[in-house]
Amino acid sequence: MESGVNDALAALEGGLVVSVQAPDDSPLRETVHIVAIARAAEAGGAAGIRADGGAHVDGIKAAVRLPVIGLRKRRVPGSAVYITPEITDANEVAAAGADLVAVDATLRRRPGGVAAHHFISALVREISQPVLADVDSIEAGVAAREAGAAAVATTLAGYTAGGPPPAEPDIDLVARLAAELDCPVLAEGRYGSPAAVRAALEAGAFAVVVGTAIADPLALTRRFATVGARKASGAAR
Repeated sequence: MESGVNDALAALEGGLVVSVQAPDDSPLRETVHIVAIARAAEAGGAAGIRADGGAHVDGIKAAVRLPVIGLRKRRVPGSAVYITPEITDANEVAAAGADLVAVDATLRRRPGGVAAHHFISALVREISQPVLADVDSIEAGVAAREAGAAAVATTLAGYTAGGPPPAEPDIDLVARLAAELDCPVLAEGRYGSPAAVRAALEAGAFAVVVGTAIADPLALTRRFATVGARKASGAAR
């Protein structure tokens, strides 16, 4: 384990973090449902939870004993950054009890034209919780660590180039970051099977975050239902 890693982050080492989030159109968006999924994840052996927004973080912290990575998804005009875009968003989830605060740490400009490394430097001074930098490249990971991020996650790998993301997780980026940085590297983004989780850990991931494949039955149902729709369409021709 890297020196300087706090207790909450250390508790994630070698484990599975379940991202318990729901889009606005999901019937599971209400806090009571999010909390129930988090409790199920804890019972199933998760090492930590990742959650969006102060209300959900607060509810989960009251219901489970696991470390919670908090973030706030919010669209701001003029910027593509939407994971904890401003200091006020970080303060919201920090005040709700998040053990770590996740932020977009890609090299894209934040609201107001603020550079990512300036934002992270300011945030590290603002809150007591460790900052988890969600990145999309080796360059962004290095910059985030130099700015004071306690850990880096590959959350945004494949999502910032403008086209559709690849189907598979970016395990190569996990390996490169783990080799380059002196802090924990969390693998996140399109991890849909135990085999992929194992591969990320073998590549050097400190922990692996899984979201949709565990916690989003709406997305999973749509994926399976599409197969049935294609079959029915073919039979009708």
